Amino acid sequence: MTKTILVTGATDGIGLLTAKKLAGDGHRVLLHGRNPSKLKAAQEAVGGQAETYSADLSDMSAVVGLAAAIRAKNGSLDVLINNAGVLKAPQPVLENGLDIRFVVNTFSPYLLTELLLPIMPATGRVVNLSSAAQAPVDIGAMQGETRLSDMGAYAQSKLAITIWTREWARELAGGPALIAVNPGSLLASKMVKDGFGVAGNDLNIGADILIEAALGDHFSNASGRYFDNDSGAFADPHPAALNTEHATDVMRTIRAITRQQS
Repeated sequence: MTKTILVTGATDGIGLLTAKKLAGDGHRVLLHGRNPSKLKAAQEAVGGQAETYSADLSDMSAVVGLAAAIRAKNGSLDVLINNAGVLKAPQPVLENGLDIRFVVNTFSPYLLTELLLPIMPATGRVVNLSSAAQAPVDIGAMQGETRLSDMGAYAQSKLAITIWTREWARELAGGPALIAVNPGSLLASKMVKDGFGVAGNDLNIGADILIEAALGDHFSNASGRYFDNDSGAFADPHPAALNTEHATDVMRTIRAITRQQS
């Protein structure tokens, strides 16, 4: 059955390869990117009837516009793959004082999901890109009061998206499903090349597991769970995600900041 699937960060890396594979399988793919020229090139590479949507996810007001544009053209959305992410940036602290890693990797995917849930069926799925790099979240850093290293901010932002996946899934009993996935460590993405200076592993490893999480039977009852593709199995995330008080603090902060900034 043909599905309508939105892939954020679809202009290169895992996102682009995932979109190509989905379109090749006959699905209707919506491509998101920040750079209009790269987005056009991605559309040509994906082919089919791919729609394109340009928005800078470091600006949460742009996320509101992105969701509105998607809803204006689409009566329903079967799958949202929150793939876009950032590790290093020329200006990691935004004008509003927030760290770009938390904004792009945690807050904007949360806000986009919230705004698109009304057009997602109960059988829909939200696939969130997590990582093997996870660390307990410093609430002050989330709020822009504490500065972190690139890797520190990245690891905390990835645990934060994993936390909201778990916690929000409990509230959405009956669907859509929310699933966190580590697509694989050190894959051959631009982020890995820029961040670690290595070529990286086969991107197909990541794209294939994202497609399986989006559509496969193995994930049909996986809402709220974390899949670690390094081990090829569902697993517990960092223990901090299992701490009720910590998870509550993170959720409260995410919701407060997304309301303020959007």
